Amino acid sequence: MSVWAVIVAAGRGERLGLDRPKAFANLGGRPLLAESLERLEASEWIDSIVVAAPPDWEEPVILLAEELGCGKVVAVVPGGDSRAASVRSGLAEVPDDAAVVLVHDAARPVLDEAVIDRLLVTLNEGWDGVVPVLSIADTVKRVDGDQVVGTVDRDELVVSQTPQAFVWPALRDAAAAGDDAPDCAAMVEARGGRIKVVLGDRRLVKITDQSDLELVEHWLAVSK
Repeated sequence: MSVWAVIVAAGRGERLGLDRPKAFANLGGRPLLAESLERLEASEWIDSIVVAAPPDWEEPVILLAEELGCGKVVAVVPGGDSRAASVRSGLAEVPDDAAVVLVHDAARPVLDEAVIDRLLVTLNEGWDGVVPVLSIADTVKRVDGDQVVGTVDRDELVVSQTPQAFVWPALRDAAAAGDDAPDCAAMVEARGGRIKVVLGDRRLVKITDQSDLELVEHWLAVSK
């Protein structure tokens, strides 16, 4: 079974206040992207990796992959103006004979092998896709402007993470529709795909600001 991973790394990182793309934010003395590259490279499940890089930053991504010894990286392509466009750019490099594709956001660097295990073992049960999720601990309110208009039953709500795993034909056909969906699961759902959820990981936080970077740096330091 050929398993490909697409790393979406084209985010601009404006909320981090950087003079470089988010993928090259300083995380523990090296680029943020390095964590996802190394972890997917080390995974026994992954055969090949494609990186959707920040436009005009393809060469630095290639050099980073070489420096880290990431021999599974077979293509680095420019990302698009939206996440969905970046995903489609990366998926264009996946061959027709691939079996499974994982799509992962470089902004979620603390990727544990156990998450990949849960995704791919579950996908083998006959689903079109599998998504890691977390339950919501807080009470959720529906508002109109600054006025509360209702309280949402959180028992039916979860927060999705990446990586997300898919049977390749299901994701390929869904992505070809060109929808600007918030994640890959939404693309597959829109075409009637069957998506299963598995337990995510609290450490798969999405880095959006400096406090997120500091938190992840702490986790990485503690784990060494």
